[in-house]
Amino acid sequence: MGKTRGPYNPDYPIGTVVRVANRAELEQFCRNWKYHHPLEPKQIGFAGLEAKVTDVGFYHGGDELYTLEGITGLWHEGCIKQA
Repeated sequence: MGKTRGPYNPDYPIGTVVRVANRAELEQFCRNWKYHHPLEPKQIGFAGLEAKVTDVGFYHGGDELYTLEGITGLWHEGCIKQA
């Protein structure tokens, strides 16, 4: 949560082009994440794709949740990287 810019201040503002983590990283996230908004199995298929951030929301405590243009689901900041 807020790895670089602090809580409630998105690491990837709207309009930023990001890359979804690779398949192994997404699978590891699925195994380890035990809280809100787990990844859906179909999201694994988007591994490695680039997309533009279209919306940013915050879960209680500051966890960043991203919506990506043309890619299904909500994405945790740990599942995307700067492209």
